[in-house]
Amino acid sequence: MEQQQETADLPGGSPTLIDVEQAEAAIVEHYPRLVRLAYLVLPPGLGRTRRVLAAHGLAQRALPRGRANGAGPQAGAEGRGGAGAAPGLPGQRGAEGAAADAGYAFVRLRVLRGALRAARRRRRPLGPALPRVWGLRLSPSPGGSDELALDKALSELSGPGRAAYALRGLELLGDREAREVLKAAGVADPRGALAEADTVEDPAGSRDGTLLESPEFDPCALQARPTDLMRRRQHARAALAAAAALVVCGTLLGLPGEGWGPSGAAAPPYARNPASERALDPAELTRAAPEAWRTATRADFSTWPARGDRTGDTPLLRRALAVWARPGRSVRVSATPGTQSGPPSGPPQLLYAGEVDQVAVVLLYDGLRVVRYAEAGDGDGGAVALDFARADAADAASSTGLVVTRADGNVRYLAAPWVRHPSVRDLVRPGEAARPLRLAADGVTDPVRAGGADLVGGAGRAPECESWTALRLGSRLVTDLGEIVPARLTYGAPGGRGGGPRDVAGAPARAAWAHTACRLPLLHSRGVRTVNAWRFAAQRLPEGGGSAEWVCTRAETWRGAGGRVLAQFQPPTTDPAAPAAVVANAGDSPACGPREPRVLAGALWKSRAGRWYLLAAGSSQVTAVAARGDVRGTAVGRILTLPAREGDQARLSGRLAGGGRVTALR
Repeated sequence: MEQQQETADLPGGSPTLIDVEQAEAAIVEHYPRLVRLAYLVLPPGLGRTRRVLAAHGLAQRALPRGRANGAGPQAGAEGRGGAGAAPGLPGQRGAEGAAADAGYAFVRLRVLRGALRAARRRRRPLGPALPRVWGLRLSPSPGGSDELALDKALSELSGPGRAAYALRGLELLGDREAREVLKAAGVADPRGALAEADTVEDPAGSRDGTLLESPEFDPCALQARPTDLMRRRQHARAALAAAAALVVCGTLLGLPGEGWGPSGAAAPPYARNPASERALDPAELTRAAPEAWRTATRADFSTWPARGDRTGDTPLLRRALAVWARPGRSVRVSATPGTQSGPPSGPPQLLYAGEVDQVAVVLLYDGLRVVRYAEAGDGDGGAVALDFARADAADAASSTGLVVTRADGNVRYLAAPWVRHPSVRDLVRPGEAARPLRLAADGVTDPVRAGGADLVGGAGRAPECESWTALRLGSRLVTDLGEIVPARLTYGAPGGRGGGPRDVAGAPARAAWAHTACRLPLLHSRGVRTVNAWRFAAQRLPEGGGSAEWVCTRAETWRGAGGRVLAQFQPPTTDPAAPAAVVANAGDSPACGPREPRVLAGALWKSRAGRWYLLAAGSSQVTAVAARGDVRGTAVGRILTLPAREGDQARLSGRLAGGGRVTALR
């Protein structure tokens, strides 16, 4: 007799065969919990109704399609796929029996993969799928203030961060178990996802993890309301008119002629507009003079000449402009946070057009954005990508290079025309000299390992940071954070007599970045313009523990808001690349920046003798530090050391030289 089975590649042993009937039983038994898990991980930007329907769709599609396998040697004594025989992912806490654990862990993994895949997509996160609801808005029952505060906090996390929080709070998994599930679900940095989940603070008065069990996050207990009735009637009339227009357009497209061909993967134009057509005419593209950057009063992207071996390829340029204006459904579109993805208001400037690694790439600039168009093959309908990056107010320091291609963990850059001798430096190895990097005649570099591309992990461990590549272009040090415009790295106090952060040069700056580089994944794909590291204090540790350093790392974005501040504590170590401990992680904070060039941070530290201490340090403006809570005490000056116990909580505040006060970064 044949049965349907699905192979589940679970870590910790050989592949486990999951019977389709076993998977169906797990879905039916745990359907509300699976839907709730999908709802928590799906991107909040979908809206509550689409999120509810998408969660149900993911849970229902978790049933494997299976294939016919005889209950032969692989099935073994279990007879129905042997799901309970092979070790696998941790199941739901409280599930009875190994087979129940295997079945539930398998369908939960499929739900989690689908939700994370949707969270990674920026356009059309989920395609059309059942269930479908017309004419109704569905949403979970509203919760109280605690639930709303938690929902807002979760909306600020990435998909992996929300998944890590849900696995802990809903599935009650420990950190090791959660890392296994996240790794199996395709999360590149499970440990980073758990660290991101740690940034969510439980709302005041919350019931700890039970908030995730509240009706606020239950897509199975819904409220139904009608959609906009008048708008629905108007849409019905518009649909009839559109259908008639589609018939006419279809007839015209069937006639001999070029049709949509010259536009490649672009969607069909909606209407003829002379101004828009002029902006999308390759002949109208602006091009800077080859030596314009030498005499310009401000060196930025607008002074870059057009480079590449296909700057005269009119069909390629026409396809790039058409896809920019009307990206079709097959185009993968991405945009850094806060970047508009609409068409250009006028003819943009051509920065580059050429073929790199068998990919045709066009880089365009409209004064506010850099746009990268890439197509595989020779314009024959292959894969097409369109990327947007904000670049307004760019200057010579932030316009030293652009990403041309990424492939297999390698990045090629287009260097600014004033860059002559680029080099590569490993931030994690501050003692190594920079390696020269070859620059082609058209300004494109040889392949460079992307920052963090060499994250590795041993058996049973989350990936560890053993290398982080940065590129020196002129005097600027930049690194790839997953966007077109690389982020500039700097070092120094924000403001003051020193004139603010400067380029990374000298042993102190390289040493600080060696301990900080492995925290850069927290800033990936956030539209980061610059990242500054600042050693703001040094502290003698009690019991002869040596001297520790306090470093503040601040990321500034192109949009001005949405930056992130990390306070890090670095105890004495002989390893120059040992990552510093992150003791505070704040978003949208002015600390460590030009508006508030000061900081106060604290941490619990355990001595070699096993005794605990509360340590705190402030920047040079701090004249006194006080602790309240489980640990109480004050200190004159900017350094505080108090005896403490493991798990103690304290509120830190400092007095400033000018009479003001500062609270500890959280």
